[in-house]
Amino acid sequence: MAGADVGGDRPKKGGKKGIRRPKRRIGIRIDMTPMVDIAFLLLIFYMVTTVFSMPQAMEINLPPADEQKTELKIKESNVLTIHVDEKDRYYWNVARDLPVPFRVDSLRTLLVDQNKANPKLNTLIVIHPKARYRSMVDILDEIDLIERSFNNATAKDMGVTLQEFNDPGHKRAEEFKERKFSYRYAMSPWEDRDTRIIERVLGIGGSE
Repeated sequence: MAGADVGGDRPKKGGKKGIRRPKRRIGIRIDMTPMVDIAFLLLIFYMVTTVFSMPQAMEINLPPADEQKTELKIKESNVLTIHVDEKDRYYWNVARDLPVPFRVDSLRTLLVDQNKANPKLNTLIVIHPKARYRSMVDILDEIDLIERSFNNATAKDMGVTLQEFNDPGHKRAEEFKERKFSYRYAMSPWEDRDTRIIERVLGIGGSE
């Protein structure tokens, strides 16, 4: 609450007549208690109602433990390799063809076209240790979007929703399983031969 103290110096006696008497000064005293109470109430309100950002995690479906060490023989013609070098430059090739540079914004188109051309395609992702973590996330995001898009189109073709299509308890689950598209990919560590391959590509292309 605010209060006013009325006070001030009285004029001295014996002064000359005709001199204007000084005005009384009003002292202002502000009570800060209510404002402190409001500040604490607001602080408590924001602490209770604020939603803190949760750490985001990428969901990756791994094969069962007993299948992770199983070796599968795949024809080289069915392998699409995606290289990402230390400067986050992208390259692709099929089988033993020399890798071709491409832009990251055309990654989805590349993956879709290659999978349509070869239903048995498997994608091998090789990323340099010094490449940005975001490069791996971008590739996995595109793979997830492609998988969802393919399955969504199949679900519409079969007259069901995507949720029903992915429901393992649905009465047509076995039928859906046969039509479900699962993007086949694996990640491989960067090796010296990958460095030599990319250096060869850059030497031919005249890049730095």
